[in-house]
Amino acid sequence: QVQLVESGGGLVQPGGSLRLSCAASGSMFSMGWYRQAPGKQREMVASIRASGTDNYADSVKGRFTITLDNAKNTVYLQMNSLKPEDTAVYFCNGRTLWSNYWGQGTQVTVSS
Repeated sequence: QVQLVESGGGLVQPGGSLRLSCAASGSMFSMGWYRQAPGKQREMVASIRASGTDNYADSVKGRFTITLDNAKNTVYLQMNSLKPEDTAVYFCNGRTLWSNYWGQGTQVTVSS
């Protein structure tokens, strides 16, 4: 089975930074990060194709950067200038032509 293993979540103060990592057991057509806060729907944060084309939610543009290491099948999300509104469980997603896969989720809490 395809597995996505996430790491890097934690507690950080407003204005701080975190870096999330997600390692896939195989190559993906694209990978991305989604998040879900309590009482809210899951939303796409950032995605990137194996070719390098990326996309961001408007709420994180200029603050978050997604990168993909094709050799390691690992996607990263560098999160800077974090706000309390960024608090959520962050899920890694990987897609092939016909299927999509999810990581277990990692908690990110932004609080003073």
